Amino acid sequence: MYQYDKEILRSRLYWQCRRGMRELDFLLQDFLDSCYDTLSESEIQAFQDLLSYPDPLLLEYAMGRMQPSDRIIADVVTKIRHIVTD
Repeated sequence: MYQYDKEILRSRLYWQCRRGMRELDFLLQDFLDSCYDTLSESEIQAFQDLLSYPDPLLLEYAMGRMQPSDRIIADVVTKIRHIVTD
């Protein structure tokens, strides 16, 4: 992925982080701000897939009350949760 394309995708993902819950907005945007440059292409894809999930499910994942069955998405959720605990 070219750097230019990666920055365009980052902008699109940032916009998709705007959810119906303010807490979720901040959490997802903070994750994107702090981790995007270190994510692999598969992790970026997993994050993009995660953003298609409904807000209540995303919140359950973020709070650690549920775990995604997909390993890569679960890894991304773990990284998101670390934003909360750090």
